[in-house]
Amino acid sequence: MAVINFGSINIDHVYQVDQFVQPGETISSSDYQQLLGGKGANQSVALAKAGSEVMHVGRLNELDAHIKQFMIKQGINCKYVTCTETPTGHAIIQVASSGENAIVLFGGANKELGNQDILRALDSANPNDWVLTQNETSAIEKVLQQAKDHDLKVAFNPAPMTDSVKDLPHDCIDLLIVNEVEAAEISGTEDIDQIESYFREYWPHAEVIITLGKQGVRMLCEGETLNVEAFAVEAIDTTAAGDTFIGYFLSAYNQKQDRVTALKRGCAASALAVTKVGASQSIPSTEEVDQFLSQHNS
Repeated sequence: MAVINFGSINIDHVYQVDQFVQPGETISSSDYQQLLGGKGANQSVALAKAGSEVMHVGRLNELDAHIKQFMIKQGINCKYVTCTETPTGHAIIQVASSGENAIVLFGGANKELGNQDILRALDSANPNDWVLTQNETSAIEKVLQQAKDHDLKVAFNPAPMTDSVKDLPHDCIDLLIVNEVEAAEISGTEDIDQIESYFREYWPHAEVIITLGKQGVRMLCEGETLNVEAFAVEAIDTTAAGDTFIGYFLSAYNQKQDRVTALKRGCAASALAVTKVGASQSIPSTEEVDQFLSQHNS
């Protein structure tokens, strides 16, 4: 049971700062790193590290083929990662001393995914495979529709959130994964109970996961509400925390672990990720997650 991830591949330019730069202000950075990023690539790395078979479908510049090789070394099937003359997508990331981040994103080659890329990847899919996508590439609507045409389960993470998300074919989505900001933008309310009521009414066909940062995670499924607390750790960098959760949760869920176990595993992996600097580089191994859970489960 593989996960076919139609996702972004970015080069992250990460700057450590005391606080986020303000309009008209120039500040110094105490550290700089150039790292693999993009929500799609991060989630593929997390899935692979969690033990899933994952096929990534994406685009990058022909001069950045070393990125594809790095992804392959992480255990990702990159058969459908193709090269183009368009610059690879990239992000400018400020990481403040509080651990919070601010990001400027350039889509680049990620915006060149087309119908042929989708059909080639899905034609090799098996009936029990999942399709995963985010909101950093082109052709998202086609991904959702074609995945459903192939009778595949679809997980969607609408990040970064835009108005276009509301126009997508929601009936094609089996699992929606959002953070509290995205959930508020979709529902039009910031109250978590009202958010739950909204999804119960307008998304009855889908399971919905709402990540709540330090408050943990809430999952709505089959008339049931599941709440799992976050693990208390000292956060250094929250970049890719959500991507890490998604990869580890979906891997466990796809391997038929029960929902609460899968949610706890996602929360544990996410907690470990925020204790390290970077995006894909901060994603823990299965062994690290197992050890963390053995120490924190009573």
